[in-house]
Amino acid sequence: MISRVELSRKARRRERRKAARFQWRIGRKALSISATFLLATAAILFLPSELTYEGRISLLGFLAATVLWTATSLPASYSALLAVMLIILLNGQSADLLFSSLSSEVVWLILGAFVIGGAMEKTGIASRLADSLLAQAKTTKSLLWLLTTAILPLSIFVPSTSGRAAVMLPVYRAVTASVPDSRFKKAVALLIPTVILLSTTSTLIGAASHLIGVELLRSMTGEEITFLQWMLWGLPVGILSSYLACAVILWSFLPKDIREHRLPVRSRETPPFSREEKMTAGVLAVTMLLWLSEPLHGLELALVTMLSALVLCFPSLGVMKWKEGLESVSWNLIVFVGAALALGNSLIDSGAAEWLSHKVFAVQNHIDGSEWLTLILLILLSVTSHLYITSHTTRAMVLVPAFLYMAGDMGLNPAAVLFIATAGMNFCLTFPVSSKALLIYQEIDPDSFRPSDLLQISGKVGVSYILLIIMLYYTYWQWTGLQL
Repeated sequence: MISRVELSRKARRRERRKAARFQWRIGRKALSISATFLLATAAILFLPSELTYEGRISLLGFLAATVLWTATSLPASYSALLAVMLIILLNGQSADLLFSSLSSEVVWLILGAFVIGGAMEKTGIASRLADSLLAQAKTTKSLLWLLTTAILPLSIFVPSTSGRAAVMLPVYRAVTASVPDSRFKKAVALLIPTVILLSTTSTLIGAASHLIGVELLRSMTGEEITFLQWMLWGLPVGILSSYLACAVILWSFLPKDIREHRLPVRSRETPPFSREEKMTAGVLAVTMLLWLSEPLHGLELALVTMLSALVLCFPSLGVMKWKEGLESVSWNLIVFVGAALALGNSLIDSGAAEWLSHKVFAVQNHIDGSEWLTLILLILLSVTSHLYITSHTTRAMVLVPAFLYMAGDMGLNPAAVLFIATAGMNFCLTFPVSSKALLIYQEIDPDSFRPSDLLQISGKVGVSYILLIIMLYYTYWQWTGLQL
């Protein structure tokens, strides 16, 4: 028999090995970060003289943020704030860079939309949605088509892909409980985040990156894309690509016997809407109407959204207390968006974004004004951007100024360039790390999808997505006024 002393020695040896491995991992990460900072600093110090000191410091701050986002486990908002502080302390920008970013319309729009999303969850509208889906679906196949249809409108009300992923969690559990098969669970776990990401393009508030892009468009060119314009151009992309992805998942991951599996008949009777549900639905309808008619009344999206949030939390009349509404806000996202806007504005104001644009898009000199080649370049650069910039908002912050400067150099319509590039950047299905929504559903269940499954979806949907954008550009988008 093994003595207690020997067992104790083995336990201590295991602990020492575990501690050594942990220290080595920390050491490698610290070494990687340090090496990247040194290389970035050296590169910036030897940049061409046409880039100002402020531009070099802004680039240094942005590279610092990128390293912290990709090589550490620090919260994204904390890393972004550190980078902004670095720029300010090195006299790359004044302290107003930080303070003014949090007063942006984008920040208030996201805050109000989160309160509205919290009201939807609290009143049980999400649970009612799941029950309605299960009552109408006759087979597994029809259930997935209905699930896709149900996810599409969420992009109008919840301004975050991870927020929409969280709202759909109770729906996922209810739906997968109806078919106890691991292959079905994998298909649903793939479908929900895939549709959430592809439907992002449908509306202006589908993602924070859209709002940042429109804000940069306004500050750099003075042009705007209204909520109605964005929906007019984006809705076909979101709907068609989502149903395309549903078809790919159905026929790639579910054999015929599972697709045609008959679901138990459920009662179609639903309990009457409560006062809170009616109140929430009414406020949502009015909010949507005001968003769509912005050119008529002139009320900004953020103002309308905050007014709706206040109504939903009004004492004795609303559906929840103001404190509960604030608890539903992702403050980490709010701070991150504010800091990301500050970094983006620093790159623009210092001239670093324009300099970077000329370097990145040097290939444009060989295009010779060809609309076809310009469109292909724009689509390929934006669709593949998630492979080297994992954060959705970071992609917008880095690439949108570059794309807008490219538009200015080539005499293109900046609003069209922004919209097409944003639609391309919304495709981020290749790796789980490309989106928090993918990470949530990869870890939700032991029977969930693997990275290889996601790679398969990305390959099949990606080519179709590119062809869809090209087809829409030469048909529907040009008919509705979107032209390079």
